[in-house]
Amino acid sequence: MTYIYLILSVLIGSLVVVLFKPGNKITRLLLSFSGAYLLSVTILHLLPEVYEHGDSNTTRIGIFILAGILIQSVLESFSKGAEHGHIHIHSNESKFPLLLFISLCIHAFSEGIPIHNDDDNLLWAIVVHKIPIAIVLTTFLMHSKFTKSTVFIFLGVFAFMSPLGVLVTDKIEFFAKYNTEISALIIGVFLHISTIILFESSENHKFNLQKFIAILLGILVTIFTLG
Repeated sequence: MTYIYLILSVLIGSLVVVLFKPGNKITRLLLSFSGAYLLSVTILHLLPEVYEHGDSNTTRIGIFILAGILIQSVLESFSKGAEHGHIHIHSNESKFPLLLFISLCIHAFSEGIPIHNDDDNLLWAIVVHKIPIAIVLTTFLMHSKFTKSTVFIFLGVFAFMSPLGVLVTDKIEFFAKYNTEISALIIGVFLHISTIILFESSENHKFNLQKFIAILLGILVTIFTLG
């Protein structure tokens, strides 16, 4: 079911665009909620877990977390902000955005790595995160000059990357051997993305009650589900 949920998250986001054509305001609220949810799960669940099950060298774990932040910063320079819901390139581009595609696929693959069969909290955080990202990505692709087959392949490959990350992690010993280090890297990635989402959710740094409520709901849902 883990694979199905991850694929459905992209499918749902794409269908929302096709059927309802949500406005920018709704999408921003969804992004704010998903960013708060992902950040809360990272801080309340992933961070304690990696320090509890990792080695005694906490500085080493912290270095890997910082490395994850830097890696995501590099990926974002190629993806133009698509991972956190903002594609800063012209939608009327006719040339296929190969760097955007590769960067998004790497990011989506990495999201699946820390998901375990019994880790429903992280699974739902990723699912909730991917829905508004899929909305933004689908909106961009629909307004581009790409063919329908190109758009379908783009979204299809993107949808299968996170399940592939889960599968590869389960089957390859390397990921189990270096689980702590890899998890710390992914935590850095999640921290970067979720905080950027929350920072960008405030236009001109003005207080917005609706977005604040969306962020608060994301935090509260995490607290109650983690128990």
